[in-house]
Formats: sequence, structure tokens, C-alpha cells
Amino acid sequence: MARDTPLRIGLIGAGSMGSLHARVVATSEATKLSWVAEPDQTRGEQLAAKFTSQWLPEPDLAVVDAVIVAAPTQYHHRIATDVIEAGLPLLLEKPLADNLAQSNDLVTLARTRGAILMCGLLERFSPAVRTACEIAKAPLHVSTVRHSPYAERIRTGVAGDLLIHDVDLVMRLIGQAPTALSCHFGHFEPRSVADSEDVADAILQFAGGQIASLSASRIAQHKVRTLTISELERVIEVDLLRQVITVYRHVQANEFDEDAGYSQQTIIDIPVMRFLGEPLQLQLQHFVGLVNGSVDAEAELAGILAPHIAIEELTRLARARPPAPGVAEDGR
Repeated sequence: MARDTPLRIGLIGAGSMGSLHARVVATSEATKLSWVAEPDQTRGEQLAAKFTSQWLPEPDLAVVDAVIVAAPTQYHHRIATDVIEAGLPLLLEKPLADNLAQSNDLVTLARTRGAILMCGLLERFSPAVRTACEIAKAPLHVSTVRHSPYAERIRTGVAGDLLIHDVDLVMRLIGQAPTALSCHFGHFEPRSVADSEDVADAILQFAGGQIASLSASRIAQHKVRTLTISELERVIEVDLLRQVITVYRHVQANEFDEDAGYSQQTIIDIPVMRFLGEPLQLQLQHFVGLVNGSVDAEAELAGILAPHIAIEELTRLARARPPAPGVAEDGR
């Protein structure tokens, strides 16, 4: 049901991701940024003032219609529990919580209370990803690369922070959960918290034989976000940073005159992009739709845990491997 007034949203967390949420909430006609809750007063006041809102040291759940949580992952379970128990719709940044048990708790609580819970799996709203998934007909091999320079503000490992996006993407592309998984973690950055992986490389295999190769890293010197979908007759390449799709189809050599210098040829197509818009804005529209009832809240809830389950298993497998020869026990 459409609303006559903007949805009053409270934002918890004024860090990098919180700043992005604040911008899209404050600039949308469908929403109003009611407050920014942040324990760091200077940071919270600066962000709130930037978008004509108010800073609060603690959330005031009584004056808002919905909440977005962009606080560090270790606080998600406690904060989300309070929001769900207050009966407010919640958009919670990924991962839902520190571990699968806590993530399960939140989904169970939301279902028990009949509450709206959405996880910030942002690639679901990438126009390039959504267009590529529509174009793809029979994916056989999928490759993703999600590499970034180091950011000290991220205290959790790259599996929950980065790899979860591509696990979710691949599972939605193939249409099922993987039947076999393997994973390797690398611990290289001395500034990282113990047991917090800096590199995660995973292989996922599916019932139909499809294979996905996923790489996440926070020791890169520049940002890379790519998706490659290989089918028998073509390859679909996606640059997630530039939101560009290129489709390649190889033409066999015997169709050309080799005397003229042609031994092979690749036909390149540039598809028209669908679902135009900034992913974060499209995600907010989806959240508003959940609150207004135009989007199925139960279907949303049912799709949250699958990537978290896969990440938990990948983490278990990676940590079960003995350290490589010559590497310290903590991997550094």
C-alpha cells in the first residue's frame, strides 16, 4: 500500500556504509532520515548535519517507521534483536551476524514476530548483475573476482565481508545451493585481527555439474569487481564497478579465408542495460516495497540464510586445513 508521507527511517552506524545509506535515504522522496545513531558523537553529528537530520547516541525506536543497521558486524545480533522485537522493519547490512547460529536466530525471530527483515546483499540490485542474469541461459562455469585495498575499519574477514556477495550471486544465477565446496584462506596483513582472513578463494560445484570459482581479497592495490559467465556458445563478462556487460562469441576458423589473414574471430555484443539506477537506491526502493506490502516479505526472509550457510561451510573447510609449510600457526 502506498504511503501518503515519507517512511521515517532511523540509521544505526555512521561509518563508510552508513554514510552511503544516509545519502540515499535523505535524497529519496519516499523516505526521511529521522536520526543517525552513532556512539562517536563527532562522526554522528557530522553525518546527521550533512543530511539535515539529528544525531542520537542511542537509537530511539519509538519515533521511526523502519531502521537500517550499518554498524560493525559484531553488534548486529544485539541491535537487530532489539529492532525486531520492537516490531520495526529492518534492513541489516551483511553478514546478518558474526556466525550462522546468530543469523539463524534473527531470521527465526523475524518469522516468529511477523517482522520484516532484509539483508543488505547489494549485488542483488546491481543493474549489470540483474541484466547478466537475464541474458544467461545455461551457465556452466562462473568466475568472480572481488579485490580491494586494505581498510582497517573492516574487522571481520573477507569471507563474510566480500565473498558472501558472490556466493549469493552465483547461487541465484545457478538457481540452487552448491553440492560440493572447497576453500582456502590467506592471512597476510599484520593489521588484521587474528583469524580474520585477508584472502579467500573458493570453488563451488552444483548438482548439474556447474562450477564457480570465487576470489575475494583485501590486499589488492586497486579495486576489482568482475563476473564472468561461461556458456557453451558464449561468455558474458561483467564489470561491476563500471556497470558494463560484454558478450563474446567465438567464430570457428574454418569459416574464414586464412589466406586473407583471418584464423579466428570473436563477435562482441554490448547488451542494453536494464533496471537502471544506483544499486543502493534500488535496494532502498525494495525495502520500502517490503514495508508498504508491494514486495513479498516472506519470500525475502526465505532467501536470506542460503549464502550465510554456504559462507559458514566455506569458513569451516578453510580453517580445517593445516597451515602451509613455513607459515606461522596464525598464518602470518
